[in-house]
Parts: sequence; C-alpha cells; structure tokens
Amino acid sequence: MYKYFGDVEAILLAWHERQVGAHLALLSAVRDTAREPVERLKAVLEAFALISHESHGGHDRELAAFLHRDEKVVQAQRHLHEMVRDLLDEGVRAGEIRADVSSDELAGYCLHALTAARGLPSQAAVRRLVAVTLAGLRP
Repeated sequence: MYKYFGDVEAILLAWHERQVGAHLALLSAVRDTAREPVERLKAVLEAFALISHESHGGHDRELAAFLHRDEKVVQAQRHLHEMVRDLLDEGVRAGEIRADVSSDELAGYCLHALTAARGLPSQAAVRRLVAVTLAGLRP
C-alpha cells in the first residue's frame, strides 16, 4: 500500500474521502427518488440521519477530528448543506416549509439536529428524530 500512499494518514484520508463520496452519492440518489418537495427533503434527512447513526459509533474522537479537518470533507459538508438548503427552498415555494426563517439557517438546524442520531439506540429512534426535525420546519 505504501507504493500508492506515503503514510498511514494518507491511507485513512483516502478511505474517508471514498466513504464521504459514497454517502453524498447515496443522498443524491435518495433525493431523486421522490417527487414532492417535502418527500424529497424527508428522504434526504432520513438517509443522512441513518448514515450518522450507523457510521459514527465506532470512531474515536481524535481520529474523527483528524478526518474532518480535511478540505475535501469541508467541501462535502458544504455540498450537503447546499443540497438541504435547496430542498428547503423547494418546500418554501410549495408552501410546505416555513418562510419566516431563511433556508440557509433551516439547513443548519436540520443537519445539526440530526447529528444527534449518532447516539440513538435504534433506527426507529432515528426516524422519530427526523419526524421531530421535520415538524419544526412546517409553516
């Protein structure tokens, strides 16, 4: 492996970049399966929360901090924020999402709220968290 990577850190960063890319691809695919704005938003938020629930339980804090400092991860987080913001904008235009708070702020609210899925005991609890988060978006 050292033929392709200079050190263990490079291996970890490449692996993590691949994981993040796969998660973004999954979220894009999930988004495109539904037609209605709120259903598209719900699908993405639920998929994000389930990814958070399933993939962060075993990370040690130092490793997670190291991996998430990478610029490619920062770009992926920005991309995810923009995806959610755009879905919220669609919901606002359809009259199904509150318009008294900017979609940018609501996207931050959603993504931060759903990171709590990491500590939940089951997928059912994750889905309840998504439902509570969506309830806060209604007009």
